[in-house]
Amino acid sequence: MALKLNVPSIVCDGCAETITETIKTMAPDAKVEVDVKAKTVTVEADASEETIKQAVVAVGHTVEGYQ
Repeated sequence: MALKLNVPSIVCDGCAETITETIKTMAPDAKVEVDVKAKTVTVEADASEETIKQAVVAVGHTVEGYQ
C-alpha cells in the first residue's frame, strides 16, 4: 500500500531523515521517500495509515488533515 502524506512542517533534509528513521523503526521493511520541496512523505509499508501518521506526529511534524 502506498500512502502519500502532506507534511507542511518539513523544512530540511534533517526533517526528512528524522521522519524516515521513525517510520523505519515502526516498519523496518518500509520504503520511505520524502520530498522536502513538495513537503510530502510517500510510504510503502505493511503498517496502517494511522500508525504511520502517528509516527510522523510523534517526532513533532504535522500531517495535513490529521489531528
